[in-house]
Amino acid sequence: MEDDAPVIYGLEFQARALTPQTAETDAVRFLVGTQSLKYDNQIHIIDFDDENNIINKNVLLHQVGEIWHMSTSPTDKGVLATCYNKTSDSKVLTCAAIWRMPKELESGSHESPDDSSSNPQTLELLCHLDNTTYGNMSCVLWEPMGYGTKIASLTDNYILLWDLQESSSKAVLSSSTTLKGKGQLKFTSGCWSPHHNCTQLATANDTAIRGWDTRTTCQVYCIENAHGQLVRDLDFNPNKQYYLASCGDDCKVKFWDTRNVHEPVKTLEEHSHWVWSVRYNHSHDQLVLTASSDSRVILSNMVSISSEPFGHLVDDDDLSDHEDNHNEDKLCPRVLISLAKENIFPKSTLSGKEPLQDSIIATYEEHEDSVYAVEWSSADPWLFASLSYDGRLVINRVPRALKYSILL
Repeated sequence: MEDDAPVIYGLEFQARALTPQTAETDAVRFLVGTQSLKYDNQIHIIDFDDENNIINKNVLLHQVGEIWHMSTSPTDKGVLATCYNKTSDSKVLTCAAIWRMPKELESGSHESPDDSSSNPQTLELLCHLDNTTYGNMSCVLWEPMGYGTKIASLTDNYILLWDLQESSSKAVLSSSTTLKGKGQLKFTSGCWSPHHNCTQLATANDTAIRGWDTRTTCQVYCIENAHGQLVRDLDFNPNKQYYLASCGDDCKVKFWDTRNVHEPVKTLEEHSHWVWSVRYNHSHDQLVLTASSDSRVILSNMVSISSEPFGHLVDDDDLSDHEDNHNEDKLCPRVLISLAKENIFPKSTLSGKEPLQDSIIATYEEHEDSVYAVEWSSADPWLFASLSYDGRLVINRVPRALKYSILL
C-alpha cells in the first residue's frame, strides 16, 4: 500500500462531530460522535496504527442524544465535552456536559475488541453545564494552554466562562456576556486564542466575527460582514498571534489580522459550496485544511502569511528586512527543484528573493457527502482526519514531498 494512501472507516450512523484527543500526543487518536434519532448515539474512539496503516476502534455509548459538537481536555486524556440534543416537553434543547471515558480506554494504541460494537462501554457523567436560562449550547471550548480547568461555552447569544472543580465533576459559572448588535444574534462557532495568555476568544454570528477579552468579557474587535453569508468556523494561527482564519457559506476561506479588520489578508475561493471547517496545522502553520459541502477536503500551503514565509521561522519584526537575510536557512535547492517540477512550489521560489508562493497542495475526494469536520492529529503533524455526514471517516497524510521540503 502506498505511504500516502487514505484509510477509510465507516460508521453505521450519520455523524458530524469530530475531535482529536488533544492530550494524547504519543498515539494518533480521534473521537467521532454520531447523530441517530432512532438508536442510542455513540462515540467511536479511533486509533490509527500508522506503521500498519490500520484503524482500531472502541465504542462508547452516548445515550443522552445526538452529538452536535465534541471537544477534549488539553491535559486529561479521559475527559471530553459534548453538545447534544435532548427533547423536553416536546421541545428540542441543545445541552452540554463533561464526561470521562473508562480508564482502560484513556490512552491510545488499543486493539479493537471483537465485541466493541455489540458491547459498547459507557461514559461517566462528570457534570452538566447548566444552560437553563441561556438557551441552546453550540460548542464547548477548552482554554488551550491551561490546566484543563477553564472552559467557555457558546449558547444562542451568550458566552459563558466556567471553572471546572473537583476533578471536573463540578462546573462553576465564573462570568458571562451577551451578544448585542444587528443581524442574527446567535453564535455559530468560536475559537479560544492560544496567544495573549489565553485571554481572547473569537466568535462567529451571522456574517460577523467578534473578539472578546475573557478577563473583562468585553468585545475587543468586530469584523462586520466578514463573509457574504453565514460564518461557519474559526481557527487561530497557533504560531502567529493576531492571525485568524474563517470560512462560511459564501464558499470562501479568509485570513485576518485582527489588528486591521477592514479587509482580509488573504482569501481562498477553491470550494464550490459551504465551507464548514478550517484548521491550521499546530506545528507548521502554513498548512491549512478546509472541508466543505462540496464533499471535498483541500490542503493549502499558505506560506506567505505563515510564521515561515521564507522557508524558515521569522518574527513579524523580521519581515521588513528579509532582503538582507534571504540567503540564510533556505530550503534545500535540490528539494525545491523537484517540488517546482511537481508544482508544489513554483519555480520563482528558487530565487530566494521573495516569500514562497501560496498554493493548493492537494484536493481529497474520498467523501461522497458533505464534509462537516476536518482535524489535525495531536500526535502526528502530518496526519489528519475528515468526517462526512454519511459517517465516513477518512485519515490522510500530507504529501511526502511537501513534508520533506518543510523539514529539510
